[in-house]
Amino acid sequence: MKRLLIVDDETNIRDIVKKYAQFEGYEYCEAGDGLEAIEVMKKEDHIDLVIMDAMMPELDGFSACKEIRKFSNVPILMLSARGEEYDRIHGFEIGVDDYVVKPFSPKELMMRIAAILKRYQREDNSEKFVYDTFEMNFTSRVVKIDNQRIELSPKEYDLLFYLVNNKDIALTREQLISKVWGYDFYGDDRTLDTHIKLLRKKLGQYSTTIVTLRGVGYRFETKEDESQE
Repeated sequence: MKRLLIVDDETNIRDIVKKYAQFEGYEYCEAGDGLEAIEVMKKEDHIDLVIMDAMMPELDGFSACKEIRKFSNVPILMLSARGEEYDRIHGFEIGVDDYVVKPFSPKELMMRIAAILKRYQREDNSEKFVYDTFEMNFTSRVVKIDNQRIELSPKEYDLLFYLVNNKDIALTREQLISKVWGYDFYGDDRTLDTHIKLLRKKLGQYSTTIVTLRGVGYRFETKEDESQE
């Protein structure tokens, strides 16, 4: 049974999430602020997903997420009363998997949780993708450039994984959103563009492997592919 960590300083919000989580068959534990969340993560042997409020006393959700990322790759879904683009981008940069604005639909929240957990349950094959000094291990979810590990957020990895596994195929924005986010997307599609931008920045010299197809979407390709045309 999947186990959730519900983090929010508002007891009524935690109670609502717990009620729906229990109905969906999830186990759960809870924390009232960011500091407590970090302690729970360090003590608990098994947490499958964290639902984290952004604005909390003691330590806010963004700071708590950043600390958790130092020792865990657990998926994190951020809750926030603010929907500014800056907050979403900041959250994605520090490793948040999804972002839900308050007030939210508990049913939609459960759908998003299920989608994230489904992606993490997916059985990756043991093959590696290697291009020059760019190496990607699908099983260990490790990406290296010049033998140096590149730190990607879980969502950035999922996006890169899908692009690489569909190398040389033109992928529409709708395909990418559907396959990577895994649910009917309710936000604006700038979320995809933001992740592409962040991913290119981290890929450095290999940023050009992600090609923009104007009016369509994106394609992953290498210079080796071009030479074979």
